[in-house]
Amino acid sequence: MSAVAFIAVGSLVAWVWLLLGQGFYWRTDQRLPRRADPVLWPSVAVVVPARDEAAMLPVSLPSLLVQDYPGEAWIVLVDDCSSDGTGELARDLAARLRGLPLTVVSPGEPEAGWTGKLWALRHGIAVARQRKPDFLLLTDADIAHEPDSLRDLVAAAGPVGPEGFDLVSQMARLRVESFWERLVVPAFVYFFGQLYPFRRVNRPGSRTAAAAGGCVLLRAEAAERARIPESIRQAVIDDVSLAREVRRGGGRIWLGLAERVDSVRPYPRLGDLWRMVARSAYAQLRHSPLLLAGTVPGLLLVYVAPPVTLVAGLLTGEGVAAWAGGAAWAVMTATYLPMLAYYRQSPWLGPLLPVTAVLYLLMTVDSAIQHYRGRGAAWKGRTYARPDAAHDR
Repeated sequence: MSAVAFIAVGSLVAWVWLLLGQGFYWRTDQRLPRRADPVLWPSVAVVVPARDEAAMLPVSLPSLLVQDYPGEAWIVLVDDCSSDGTGELARDLAARLRGLPLTVVSPGEPEAGWTGKLWALRHGIAVARQRKPDFLLLTDADIAHEPDSLRDLVAAAGPVGPEGFDLVSQMARLRVESFWERLVVPAFVYFFGQLYPFRRVNRPGSRTAAAAGGCVLLRAEAAERARIPESIRQAVIDDVSLAREVRRGGGRIWLGLAERVDSVRPYPRLGDLWRMVARSAYAQLRHSPLLLAGTVPGLLLVYVAPPVTLVAGLLTGEGVAAWAGGAAWAVMTATYLPMLAYYRQSPWLGPLLPVTAVLYLLMTVDSAIQHYRGRGAAWKGRTYARPDAAHDR
């Protein structure tokens, strides 16, 4: 068997394993659990970290202010040293809409050892705890919620105890309007699910833990038990770290795809998406050169080898290479179709997944290069170096 055929067969074996042995990650049926409404609705504090979000707030904040929630709920927006009038705009929107009570606070620049978002969450959660809420809803300033979103999240969390969840998180549906968004965004969620299969995350006793930071409902007692956010203060990938700490503290977690929670932030150009991915890609590899060295050939084998070996096999008459490469490409495409359907995109984007995978590989390499140039994970004018104590232990 030729080297090309050997690579093609290896890729096909990898895809058969991914199809059947990686928690059925390609399925998109993990949606918010439906439960009966509680007899007494618990209180909820909504904490929104916001840094220079004046462009997003007119769309996202009203969706929180008008939440149709039967219990007590209020919003704490943390203006994280914004220079665009984020705090003032939030107050104006709250005064006009007269919905849930809104408090705007500003903690100042982060102390050493804290990432900006977690520093803002620390301050917002501390303010929220003054009124002793039963739940905390941690949601980003670019996330829009349908009016019954909070009600559904709390109902899904259920009661305290083994039947309820301590953390309920939804992966907000990201915007897919520009060409690059259509090419890159569904794959972003697909790759996330491949790393953290939702069904495995949701299995009691599983060691896999993850959350989607744009929408996290967290039981206040579980947050205190897990020392959130102090225990993850240096985390760049804060949502996954948060879920791990909650699970480590004995909490039950649930993660799924959202139907009524949307990200309104646009990423119209490739450069916008590149920066979004590259800022945390190397952190996902724990800043390890060895993991990076293994990731590059691994991604090439899994995503690039199928179409390349198919074409090579057809050109050289190597039947095994052509058959195995084509079969691997077909399995790859089939696993991607459910995510494309969730994003209401054409199935013809499915065979282009190898192209998108190459882009993600380049983004990851760029992330590592920026790290070793001392730029680390850069976001909104701040750069985070490798944490002194790894948060993904």
